[in-house]
Amino acid sequence: MAHKRSAPWTASYTMNVNQNKGLITDSAPWPLNSVESKAWVSLASKNRTIGNAAKGQIITNFKNTVHGFKKFHGRVFDDPYVQGEKPKLPYSLHKLASGNTGIKVRYLDEDKVFTIEQVTAMLLTKLKETSESALKKPVVDCVISVPSFFTDAERRSVMDATQIAGLNCLRLINDTTAVALAYGIYKQDLPTPEEKPRNVVFVDLGHSSFQVSISAFNKGKLKVLATAFDPYLGGRNFDEALVDNFCEEFKARYKLNVRENPRAILRLSQECEKLKKLMSANCSDLPINIECFMNDIDVTGKMNRVQFEELCAPFLMRVEAPLKAVMEQSKLSRDEIYAVEVVGGATRIPSIKERISKFFGKDVSTTLNADEAVARGCALQCAIMSPAFKVREFSITDVVPFPITLRWKSPTEDGVGECEVYSKNHAAPFSKVITFHKKEPFDLEAFYSLPQELPYPDIRIGRFSVQNVVPQPDGESSKVKAKVRINVHGIFSVSSASLIEKQKGEGEDVQMDMEPTVQNEGRPEDQTKMQVDQESQGQGDQQNEDASSCSKERVTGEKQDPAAGGSKPKVKVKSTDLPVLANIIRQLDRGVLNDFVEYESQMIIQDKLEKERNDAKNAVEEYVYDLRDKLCGIYEKYTTEEDSNRLTMMLEDTENWLYEEGEDQDKQVYVDKLEDLKRFGQPIQDRHREQEDRPRAFEEMGKKIQLYLKAVELYKQKDERYQHLNAEEMSNVEKCVNESMGWMNSKMNAQSQLTIAQDPVVKVADIISKIQELDEVCNPVVNRPKPKAEDVSEENYKSNGAHNGPRQGADGKGEAKGSNQTKPPSGEMEID
Repeated sequence: MAHKRSAPWTASYTMNVNQNKGLITDSAPWPLNSVESKAWVSLASKNRTIGNAAKGQIITNFKNTVHGFKKFHGRVFDDPYVQGEKPKLPYSLHKLASGNTGIKVRYLDEDKVFTIEQVTAMLLTKLKETSESALKKPVVDCVISVPSFFTDAERRSVMDATQIAGLNCLRLINDTTAVALAYGIYKQDLPTPEEKPRNVVFVDLGHSSFQVSISAFNKGKLKVLATAFDPYLGGRNFDEALVDNFCEEFKARYKLNVRENPRAILRLSQECEKLKKLMSANCSDLPINIECFMNDIDVTGKMNRVQFEELCAPFLMRVEAPLKAVMEQSKLSRDEIYAVEVVGGATRIPSIKERISKFFGKDVSTTLNADEAVARGCALQCAIMSPAFKVREFSITDVVPFPITLRWKSPTEDGVGECEVYSKNHAAPFSKVITFHKKEPFDLEAFYSLPQELPYPDIRIGRFSVQNVVPQPDGESSKVKAKVRINVHGIFSVSSASLIEKQKGEGEDVQMDMEPTVQNEGRPEDQTKMQVDQESQGQGDQQNEDASSCSKERVTGEKQDPAAGGSKPKVKVKSTDLPVLANIIRQLDRGVLNDFVEYESQMIIQDKLEKERNDAKNAVEEYVYDLRDKLCGIYEKYTTEEDSNRLTMMLEDTENWLYEEGEDQDKQVYVDKLEDLKRFGQPIQDRHREQEDRPRAFEEMGKKIQLYLKAVELYKQKDERYQHLNAEEMSNVEKCVNESMGWMNSKMNAQSQLTIAQDPVVKVADIISKIQELDEVCNPVVNRPKPKAEDVSEENYKSNGAHNGPRQGADGKGEAKGSNQTKPPSGEMEID
């Protein structure tokens, strides 16, 4: 951002939609945390509702209420995962022209197809509005968390969603890394950088995914050592197991085919989720009861924890695999693990806690809030990145979850060269420089090295074309340095390329230098040069990148000896920047993205107009109920029976109108209807208010009159407190007081002739105005202070011959107050 960024923000709402948790502001970053149940978007004929309000419409508007869309980011419609989820969803998926997944709903009485980015942007827009309302400041910057197994395409998709919502994402942070930050930044007893780090395992089992990571903590920093995951194991699997069980039971007992009725399935899912939570706290049999479930039939069932664990045994068995994988990757023993922290709603299931505890041989720790830990980590990351917050220094080193390889055309036998530029669990963010020798423009194709480990069907990342490469004047190949980078979002790119004039004696090799760019760590030891032809270790990372990883073309490294640098002649090197064209897999076109931004703005305006219309309608309804209730209560004596009956009939007619033809009217219609009612109701309300407040106003005026009358009387009695006042001014005071007293008496007498059901002859506002007039005339005169005696100046003192004696003290005597000296003879003292 070009402008000065204020703090990321620290509110508490998180978007742990398990989708994106954490968000920020132009003022302050803010933890956006909530559970995935908040990730609901419901579209209707007039507007959109988001969050819990949308979840409440899942039964009545299930075809247009969207949820569970996080994992559709960056996926094509024909993706096996998308096709597997399609039958489970109450809403419709649609294949977009680009091949990506879209969601088809009915919005504004038209069939619309929204991209996954647009739906996520709707959720982010709601979070943005909520934070702005709480902070009373605009929200611009944010930090959003994503699952650690998200690929490049999925991360770019989330970044596009933030742009559509009008947000600037400062960082995409992995869920488990955010949890580690929330855990470590407050610890006061972490080992010093020279000591052995404290290793902590973080287990996050949420609604739809299972993630595990191990982080090493030292004072002021954390380093992620390894991550593992099961992207398809989460709390929803246990819900679905219960749903399947009761579907079979109800089919056998009640002859109901629940699967044919989407609304019945949704109701059963809600009840099964409640039952699952109850079984986490109770071992006894627990009932499930649903009235009018299908065909006006009430259904019942029961389940206990033992039966539940037997039912979910296939899912429980999958808990151990990621735990084992993360331990193997980190090369740590169980004895080297300091603690095991669990977060995520599904970790509350007792059998899951038991399995995790048994695997590590120690009790699991629940010191972190299971639902808010990720959001808190995002908020802390926001604060670290904001110049407006003073936060304890804490650096974060994350890892690359999947190995990445570059491929290019080469003059080898098979015409292909490739090299693994990032190994699994390589430190991130991280930049490397690769040197090529080429005579013409060339392409670099980036892809994930191990398809079998990738929870995504497409291993491609993108193609990067290095332009304007020309041979040397002598016809030989030119040296081209390409910089590849994994940025803070975990996104890969060829960030830049440059043409270097070939120097005498240089080899025709490809070499790769690595320059770590770890956030918040700029120390010299972090800038270690590393070559790919040897095993190196930097910042605790085991880098197994040797010549064998570059299988098609020889890769060598140049070691530079600083001591020998002085003996070599200095050589001038000319570097020319080269354009790099990126063709990213399934990235949104810039023009399409701009169209989405504009359409989101239109939907925001539509939501605002609909909210104003509903507010106007609710104002009419509220006025009807409130006035009708008071007409039979406190307003009863302030109106005649005839007027009361007429107004009551108007209120009843308005109420009937609201639920019939007035159900769906324009805002102005409701505004006009309210004004019509107020023309009859407001006078009654005014009479009640005037009757309540008038006595106090007259009492206040009477006190003022008595106060000023007393002052006039004392002046006439020559009281020394008022003798400094001007006679003419006191005459004006007396005149004003008498006039005010006469006005008050006449109004009180006139008002006493009326009933309280009639409009008053004098209003409280008139009395207050009269009091102010009285004060303006009388107060400056009556409360004028006495003038102070003028001090005798030095010149007057001398002119009176006082120079022949001592100056009078403050007490007016001939000698200074407190002095014991006698008066000196005339002429012995002069006053300067």
